[in-house]
Amino acid sequence: MRTPIRPRPALAARLAALLTLAAACGGCALPAARQGDAAEATTGSGPAACARLADAIDAHLRRDVLARWFPACVDTAGGGFHQTLSRDWKVRPDDHRFLVYQARQTWVAAQAALYGPALAREFTAYALHGLVYLTEVFGDREAGGLYFRLDPAGRATDAFPPEKHAYGLSFAIYAGAAVYEATKDPRALALAVDTFRWLDDHAHDAAHGGYYEAMARDGRPITVPPKPGAVDGIGTPYGYKSMNTHIHLLEALAALQKVWPNERVRERLEELLALVRDRIAVIPGALNYYFTPDWRPVPMHDSFCHDIETAFLMVEASDVLGRPDHEPTWRMARALVDHALDWGWDAAIAGFYYSGQAFAPGFDRQKSWWVQAGGLNVLLLMHERYGAETDRYWKAFLAQWRFIRDCQADRACGGWYAEVTEGGSRLGTLDKASPWKAAYHNVRALMNTVRRLRRLAARGAPAGPAAAARSDTAQGAAPPVPAGNRSSTATTEGDVS
Repeated sequence: MRTPIRPRPALAARLAALLTLAAACGGCALPAARQGDAAEATTGSGPAACARLADAIDAHLRRDVLARWFPACVDTAGGGFHQTLSRDWKVRPDDHRFLVYQARQTWVAAQAALYGPALAREFTAYALHGLVYLTEVFGDREAGGLYFRLDPAGRATDAFPPEKHAYGLSFAIYAGAAVYEATKDPRALALAVDTFRWLDDHAHDAAHGGYYEAMARDGRPITVPPKPGAVDGIGTPYGYKSMNTHIHLLEALAALQKVWPNERVRERLEELLALVRDRIAVIPGALNYYFTPDWRPVPMHDSFCHDIETAFLMVEASDVLGRPDHEPTWRMARALVDHALDWGWDAAIAGFYYSGQAFAPGFDRQKSWWVQAGGLNVLLLMHERYGAETDRYWKAFLAQWRFIRDCQADRACGGWYAEVTEGGSRLGTLDKASPWKAAYHNVRALMNTVRRLRRLAARGAPAGPAAAARSDTAQGAAPPVPAGNRSSTATTEGDVS
C-alpha cells in the first residue's frame, strides 16, 4: 500500500472556525412562500413576463436549491463536502473523495456569495471551507498539482492511485478563480494560478495544441494504456484527447483570465477557443468527442448535452477575450443550439435528450439534470441575442423552465432529480448528490437566467449582439407539461458532464 497522504495538522481547526461563522448565519434568507405557478403562466416576452419569471426562478434557486444543498453537504468533521446525499438530504457514506465534485461545490459556494448580499456572509464561509480542503487535502505538496481521487479519509492508496487529470485540474482552477473573485483571499488565487502553471508546464501539447489529459503523479502524460482497452478517470482512452476535457479547460481559463489577466493564460485561452470552435465543433452543429493527439476525430455519437453547454462556454470565453460580438463564435454557438433543437429536443413536452447522431433523432432519451440546466441557460442566451428575429428560443425557454419546474425538480424534498425518463418520470436512485452530481450545473443556469431575465425586463426587449454577449459570469408555442415525477424503478449511471 502506498504511503497515505494525510490532511495537514491545522486543517481541523481551520474548518471548525470557518463553519462556526456559517452556522451563525442561520441559513439562507429565503422567501417564505412558494411562488404560484399562475404568476409564470405567460407566453409573452415583454418586461413584465421577464420580471415575473426572474422572481420565480430566483425563489426556486434560493429556496429549493441553495438552501437544500447548504449546509447539508458541508462535512464539518472531515472537511470538504459530502458527496452522497439521499433524496431527503441525509448524509450517506462516501466511497471516495473526488476532486471534480469538491471543486464544483466550492465554486457554487463562491458564486452564491457573489449572487446577493443576503447570501454573502454564509456562502463565503462555505467557499473558504472548500478552498482549504482543496489546498490542504487534494494538493500534492511534493509533486505539485492535485489528486483526481482519494479515499474517504483523503489519502492516496492502492485503490485510489495518485493519478492526475486535466479535467479535474480545470475545476480546481475554476473554483480558485471564483473564490478569489468572491473573497480576494490570496490563497484562492494561488490555487488557481499554481494549478494552471503546473498543468501548462506538464501537459500542454506544444506541437498540436490543447492538453494531454491523464498524468502520473509527477505530471508525465500517460499516453500508453496500462492494459489494453483501459480508459482514464473520465472514460477517455489513454493517449487520446477529449472534447469534454477541453471545453472545461476553456471554461476554467476564461474564469482565471477574468480575475487575473495574464498573457500566458490569454494565449492558451485563445488556443482553446479556436480548437473548440474550429476543430471540435463542426457544422451542422455537433461536437466530435475523441481525438488523436494531432486532432484527428475518432467516430462517436453526438452528445446534445455537451453541444448546448459548449455554445455557452464559447460565448463566455470570447467575451472574456474582449470580443463579445465575434461572429464566427456566435455562428457556431447558434449552430450547436439549433442542431440540438432540431434533433435532440422533445417537441411534445420539452427537455433535451442526452445523445444521438448528427442527422437522426436522439436515441438516448433520458433527461439528465445537467442537460436541462444547460438548455435553460443557453436558450435564454440565444433569445437575448436573436430574439428580435425569431421567437424560437423564447418559446423553447418557457417550455424548458416548465419541464424543469414540474418534472426535473423535486417539489417535495427540494433539489433536482439526477435523471427522469423521456416522459418526465423519476428514474434511478433519487439521491440528490453523488460524485458526478454536484450543484454546479443548475446553480449556474439558474443564476445566469435570473440575471439575464432582469436585464431583459429592464431593457424591454431583446437587444441583439452586444447585450447578449455580456458574460454573467423549440418550435411553436410552449407545450403543456404532464404531471411529472411519476415513480420508476430504472437505474442510471453517473454522468461525465
